[in-house]
Amino acid sequence: MPLRWQEVALPLFTITFLIILKHVPLTAHLPLARAAGIVAFGYAAFLALRLVQPEEGFIIEGGWAELRPSLVEYFACYGSAALASVLLFAVIVMGSIADTTQLIATYIAVLTLAAGSVSIGMLGLFTHTRWDHRQIAHRSLTGRETVLNWADIHAVRPNWRGITISAANGRITFSQFHGGAAQLAKHAATRARRNAESATKAFAA
Repeated sequence: MPLRWQEVALPLFTITFLIILKHVPLTAHLPLARAAGIVAFGYAAFLALRLVQPEEGFIIEGGWAELRPSLVEYFACYGSAALASVLLFAVIVMGSIADTTQLIATYIAVLTLAAGSVSIGMLGLFTHTRWDHRQIAHRSLTGRETVLNWADIHAVRPNWRGITISAANGRITFSQFHGGAAQLAKHAATRARRNAESATKAFAA
């Protein structure tokens, strides 16, 4: 699946923001150049893993195909959690020697990384999406299952959580980083277009 503009804009904005903060007297003494380097390295790893993200869904028994978490999601989830743990340990160790600004900045980074790791896990690693020629089924982290018939699909839209498939009786959102996400998105968009054309012809008749 091609890169979306958010995937390019977010790291560039983050690096630019860190560079600007480096020239602000209040935060100039923080290791922001090192943080910008970590962000750049992480983004390079992200791009490399995106290249090996499977485009096709994984075929399972019963004629179903399913999405599976990709290396991008595993890297982002567990990498963020590991880095948050390291920074939290640094906060504990530096508590008596570091200045207040450093502690606050590090703690904010810990919370941001931890929140990102939890979000990726909840929205990507621990959900299950599969489809066949009749319907698409999604099970959330809490076990809630949503089933949509292809004949009822009317829209497919990208959003900050991934890609949302909408139907008359509900909607399903899945991560664009899943293996097979590109195939499912194309299939859903084709179905939505055909359903719209059929509805237009029926209305005209």
